[in-house]
Amino acid sequence: MKTKTKAVLRGLGASGRREGITVKSSRELDRMREAGRITGETLAALSEAIAPGVTTRELDALAEREIRARGAVPAFKGYRGFPASLCISVNDEIVHGIPGRRRIKEGDVVGMDLGAVVDGLYGDSAVTVAVGEVGCGAREQMETGRAALFAGIAQARAGNRVGDVSNAVEQEILRRGPYGIVRGYTGHGIGTQLHEEPSIPNFGPGGRGAALRPGMAIAIEPMVNFGGDDTAVLDDGWTVVTSDGTVSVHYEHTIIITEGDPIITTRVGE
Repeated sequence: MKTKTKAVLRGLGASGRREGITVKSSRELDRMREAGRITGETLAALSEAIAPGVTTRELDALAEREIRARGAVPAFKGYRGFPASLCISVNDEIVHGIPGRRRIKEGDVVGMDLGAVVDGLYGDSAVTVAVGEVGCGAREQMETGRAALFAGIAQARAGNRVGDVSNAVEQEILRRGPYGIVRGYTGHGIGTQLHEEPSIPNFGPGGRGAALRPGMAIAIEPMVNFGGDDTAVLDDGWTVVTSDGTVSVHYEHTIIITEGDPIITTRVGE
């Protein structure tokens, strides 16, 4: 079986064939804004609920309840065989962690990645949460990841290119410290599929890549390691971890490109 990761599956439509970059209709963008709102509200509820002693399976169940109560469908559950509604990655886990019996502990750094679907249109977002007092440098690392996300969003404007977004993310991370930037997993286009073209790397030179146009939608998602940038996949075929065992943080928003400022569909209460 192939490794089931965003790096492998990105850009595949229902038929499995690679699709081009799409510009959405106003109706599709309205549905994306609704899907994004539900995704953001659900992540906010999860961030409030996370505490020592809570299992990752309980958080997954809460995620599904919150999404369905708002009239949407979990985007991840069953996607290429993924068994849950929530990707939850703890400490050295970068992305795609599978919920289970594991209990959250004081001092854990927990990444939660979530998506919702409204009438066939997607929202996708991720946040990292510190549980109580965390290890030395973890909060600065988290702030770096969040700042890098917003640096990329600031460049998500009509007339810029994908490389301008990627370069802004990279430079913000490098400016703040000697962190490892995950290279094998990237952001992506989004719309009627969870993963569409183009890929949005978290590194690289500006002025390159696809031009951004109004009506395009992308998900920007920096993944920042405390140590090096090498990764490995666990035997479950999904969970991606840092090769050196250091903590990783992950942030993501879904963005709509407009004639002016980008719209962050998944932003709630920030």
